[in-house]
Formats: sequence, C-alpha cells, structure tokens
Amino acid sequence: MRRFFSTPFGSALVGGAVVAAFGWAAIAAGWIESEGDSTTTVAAPLAAPVAVKDNGEDENIVNQIYRRDGQGVAFIEAEGVGGEAGEVGPFGEPEPEEEGGGTATGSGFLIDTEGHVVTNSHVVEGAERVEVTLGSSDESYGAKIVGTDPATDVALLKVEAPADQLHPLALGDSSKVQVGDPVVAIGNPFGLDRTVTSGIISALQRQIQAPNGFSISHVIQTDAAINPGNSGGPLIDTTGEVVGINAQIQTRTGGNVGIGFAIPINTARDVVDQLKADGEVEHAYLGINGGSITPDLAKALNLPVDEGVLVQEVVPGGPAEDAGLKGGDTSATIDGAEFELGGDIIVEVEGEPIHEMDEVIDLVNEAKPGDKLELTVRRGKGTKTLTVTLGQRPDEAQ
Repeated sequence: MRRFFSTPFGSALVGGAVVAAFGWAAIAAGWIESEGDSTTTVAAPLAAPVAVKDNGEDENIVNQIYRRDGQGVAFIEAEGVGGEAGEVGPFGEPEPEEEGGGTATGSGFLIDTEGHVVTNSHVVEGAERVEVTLGSSDESYGAKIVGTDPATDVALLKVEAPADQLHPLALGDSSKVQVGDPVVAIGNPFGLDRTVTSGIISALQRQIQAPNGFSISHVIQTDAAINPGNSGGPLIDTTGEVVGINAQIQTRTGGNVGIGFAIPINTARDVVDQLKADGEVEHAYLGINGGSITPDLAKALNLPVDEGVLVQEVVPGGPAEDAGLKGGDTSATIDGAEFELGGDIIVEVEGEPIHEMDEVIDLVNEAKPGDKLELTVRRGKGTKTLTVTLGQRPDEAQ
C-alpha cells in the first residue's frame, strides 16, 4: 500500500538533478504528461554499431563509445539561472546573493548537423545567456534557447558553430532497453568536462518529479555515476545510440550513490519536434490525484473492486471536475499513509479495463488537449460513465 499511496517526502534539485522519492504515483492530470512513446524521429544520422571483433579479442566498448560519441557531447554554461538568493540551485550550489542568479553548468548533446542540442530544461530555464563547448574543443559558441519543456525536463538549443564542429549522436529506441543492459554516460560532472562513466540499466518504469511539480513517467534508472553537471548529457547503449537524457539523482549526500535517472529518448523525440516547430509543448491534462488499487488495499479500505484507480482529489475547475468526477471526502490513515476515501474508482477508459494508475497515465500521455476520454467509474454501489474533455496542462502543478 505504501508503494502506491505514500506521499512524496520532498525532493531537491542536485547537480542538475531533481532528487525525488515517490512512494505512490499520483495521477494529477497535472501529474500526467503527454510524452508517450512517440515514434517520431529527430533528425540525427544513423550510426554504425560499435565494432566488436569476433576473434575472441576483448574490446573496450566504453572507450569505443567515448571516442565515437564524445565529440557530440556539449558542455553548457547558462548565465542568469537560479532562484531566490540563498536557495540551493539546480546544481547543488547556493545561489548568489545578487539579483539575476548565477552561472549554472550542465551537459547536452547534438542531434543534427544544424546545431540543435538537447539538454535538460532545468539546465537553461530562465538563462540570459548560454555558451556551449563541443567535444574536446576549447572553443565556446553562443547558443539560442529554442524552447524548454519543464513538464518533461527537456530543452532544445541551437548552437552557432562551424559545420566541422557538429558531430551529432544517433538516437536509439528506449522502449527496447532492458534491466541489466550496459550503458555509458558522458558529461561534465562538477565542471569536469568530457567525463565518461559506465554502468547498467538498474530499473525501468520509474517516475520522477519534473521541475514544475508534475511527474515524468517511464524513466530509466541507472547506476552509471551521475553527479552535478551531468544533467542533460546522454545515456548511451552499447551500439553507441542515445537511449536517455541524464536528469536526476537520488541522494542523501549531494553526490552519486548509484541511483540516477534518465529521461527516455522516446519521450524526448516528440518534445523536441514540438519545440522545433512551435518553441513550446502541449500536454494533455485530466485534473485528478489518485493511485492504484491492489487486492490488499481494497480489503483494508473495504473497496468494492480489487483493482482500478481510486480518485482521491479532483482539481477545482479542471477537466475531471467539469465532467462530474468526484474526489474523496473522508480522511483515513493506514500504516502511516493518508488517504482520501469516498471518491470515484476508475475501472474502465474507452471501454477497456483499467488495472492500475500507469494505464490511465499512458492514455492521457498519448492524448492531446481537446481530446475526449470516456471513463467508467464505480461510485458507491453503482456505476457511471463520464466523458472528459482533456485540457491544457497548467505551467505548474496545483
């Protein structure tokens, strides 16, 4: 029960890494982003797989990946990034006491020969000036922020650099990665440019908190060392293709403890396409807060079904409230976790059974603002069918 419903105990942005611990995954249509598993491709060249000899000779795959992909990794300096004076900034350092913020450092990578660089939104959000250094070069170039999407923590830059300095990385398919797969991270931890670390895919389908308070789904967990400054850099598989964007770490020390998170590259593809076209991204919005029902939870709370999604809160004025969806009205505490009981239980969407919260998240992620979803809910002893017109997600979670 705690796995699905315990309240987040807080998060801190460390090293360009939002440190988030979620015991239960909320569906706050604010907590649902429309990133999806898009098949749209970003303009990047197809690269030949890293060569592996078949004569029994050991190959240093990490070295091969570093030599081939390292020139496409960017060192990013963003001036003017930061919050109020005295706050801890996104890279683990206190913000300066003067107005205008300080200089943040992070990583990124080229995706085409036009100079487009992908990084994390929190690396450059609000920056007054951005400088990019590519690969092993000591030359820095000015970069324009094409657009940022705090809901997925993805940003797109355009760097003005000579053509011979543009070495884009090939993008992979993050839906094909598996737990245990070897991966390599290249970035600039603590400003130490061109640093490579390696590890494995530790887990899949994690959920982390975005800079604007919403959640990001289908996140990749890795034990490849990620520290302040790695944010925005590529997580690369053994074929040399990017499968994730290093974004966050979970830590109690401020440094790497072997738990890092990367935004799936499939999530970034659609975001980057929208940023290229419009400079902004639209995300569908449902407007509820709830969690999955398990048989044990159903028994403990005396619920009428063993699976589905329990709606604990409906955002006032949101699409769900407009459609007549009801949230909880009675508070209860079980094993230290607080619940709002008495709300609707979502059991079907578009006529298909709903087993857990992630299924609702994915359906909203795949939709666009203005799309309609038919929800079948259990309310008391009866069943109701409601049609929700999805809205445009607010800039920040409410």
